[in-house]
Amino acid sequence: MTERKQRRKFTKGGHVTKIKLLVIILLSMLASGCIFSSPEPPRNQSNICSIFQANPDWYDYAKASQEKWGTSISTQIAFIKQESSFRHDIRPPRDKLLGVIPWFRSSSAYGYAQAQDAVWSEYEEERGSLFSRRSHMKYATDFIGWYNKKSQSALGISSSNTEHLYLAYHEGRGGYKRKSYLKKKSLLKIAKKVSRQAETFQGQLERCEANLRCRHFYQVWPICR
Repeated sequence: MTERKQRRKFTKGGHVTKIKLLVIILLSMLASGCIFSSPEPPRNQSNICSIFQANPDWYDYAKASQEKWGTSISTQIAFIKQESSFRHDIRPPRDKLLGVIPWFRSSSAYGYAQAQDAVWSEYEEERGSLFSRRSHMKYATDFIGWYNKKSQSALGISSSNTEHLYLAYHEGRGGYKRKSYLKKKSLLKIAKKVSRQAETFQGQLERCEANLRCRHFYQVWPICR
C-alpha cells in the first residue's frame, strides 16, 4: 500500500471515529435532556388560560393526552400543579443523616408529574419511547393520562372522578386497593383540593380554549372549531 493510500485510510478512519463519537455524545445529551431547554414555571398558576398562554405547546400536549387516554386537560394540569408547581426538574428533598449530613431522597419521584423510577420504566417499556423524559411536559401529560387509564381499568374509577384518580396516582393502585389513603387525612384534603382545582381549570378553559385550539396557521374550519 502506498503512503498516500495509507494516509487516506487513516484519515477516513479518523473521520468515522469522530462521527461515531459525536453521535454517541448527541444521543447521550438527548436522552438526558441536556440539549433541551425547559420553560420557567408560569407566574400565574391559578389560571389555566394564563398557563397555556405562557406555554402554548403545553395545551397541545395535554389535548393529545386527553384524546389518547381520556383524562381531561384540566385534570392533567391540576395534577401537575399539585405535584411539581410546574418545575421540570424537581425532586423530593434529601433526608438528613444525624440531622446534618445530606442522605438519600425519600423517593425517586422526578419531573413535572413526579413519576417514580419503577413506574416510569413501566411507562417507557409499554409506550416504546426511547427519548421520553420526565422533565418534558409532553411526556408528563402523556404519563398522567396513561396512568389514569390503567387506574380506570384496574380499579373502576371514572375518568371524571379526579379526587379518586389522584388518590390512586399518589398511593399506587395497590395502595388504593388497600385503601391506604383512609389513614392519611392530609392526603384526603389534597385530593379534594386537586379535584376543586380541576373544576376551576375546566371553567377557565371553556373561556379560552377556542383561541388555544385555533392558533396554528394550518387550523381552518372544519378542523378548527
